[in-house]
Amino acid sequence: MSGILDPGLPSGTEPVAPGPGTDPDGRSGGTPTRPSETSGARAGRRSERFRGGTLGPAGTIAAAVVAVAVIAALWPALLGGAHPLAVSPAEALLPPGPGRPFGTDESGRDVLARVVAGTRASLLVGVVATLVGGVTGVLLGVLAGLGGRVVDAVVGRVTEVAFALPLLLVALVVIAVTGPGPVPAMLAVGFATAPGYARIVRGLVRTARASQVVETAVLLGRSPAAIVFRHVLPAALWPIVAVGTLGIGQAVVWASALSYLGVGTPPPAPEWGAMLADGRTYLQTAPWMSTFPGLAIVVLATAVTVLGRALRRRGDAR
Repeated sequence: MSGILDPGLPSGTEPVAPGPGTDPDGRSGGTPTRPSETSGARAGRRSERFRGGTLGPAGTIAAAVVAVAVIAALWPALLGGAHPLAVSPAEALLPPGPGRPFGTDESGRDVLARVVAGTRASLLVGVVATLVGGVTGVLLGVLAGLGGRVVDAVVGRVTEVAFALPLLLVALVVIAVTGPGPVPAMLAVGFATAPGYARIVRGLVRTARASQVVETAVLLGRSPAAIVFRHVLPAALWPIVAVGTLGIGQAVVWASALSYLGVGTPPPAPEWGAMLADGRTYLQTAPWMSTFPGLAIVVLATAVTVLGRALRRRGDAR
């Protein structure tokens, strides 16, 4: 019957609607389009490559901001100009203007130079604190993931208690034991963030421990150390790097909070939290003293967080 309905088609063949590459009579016209080359498929492939191969627009902008912060931390004279500790009482509390884009503070020091110079202290505290928290968390997570039930239960209870306490309170307790200063601030923020890394690593280690690769290595008689370093830790490396990048932004905020409370970097060293504390008295007459350090904290913490999320999405796409 189909051959009678459409003499141009063999018997048993259904008529096909003309596609973009054919005319209404079924003849080939223009450029033929294969089903695999439709616009939707091409857009899907481009989207997949975009998610898995690049950081995306937001991640790229965040990476540029972090790169500028690194330059400011390593070579502050390139961006700051004046010396951050140079005092000029005759130019005290000048508003932002030509030659002084961020104004001056109560001692006549250039706020722009101090904000740029303060990048080193804030970024250094954030990176070192993240390393301290990451290393401590990895050790605890591996211990809980590979240990027996008793070890896992003890580490789990410790991390749960640490999670129940506010991070700032844990940091203040550490500083109360070690004393104030930039190094204690790094250790305090690092130890306070370690339970988060420990929980993540514990889950990754337990997942890797149950994999066929690890079971095969055990059957082959590989040593526990070789199994840990060759099969378990590599599985947790990329997630920890991505989460650690997120943790740098959090560490910058908490380190600034400790300096704001007077237990971080001591004055007159330029540090964003300490600059915020110094500007409290002049909020009505010289708000720029607190505005620009506060913006620096927000911009850097946001950029590092966005970059960390982009790295995490890229790792998940792999």
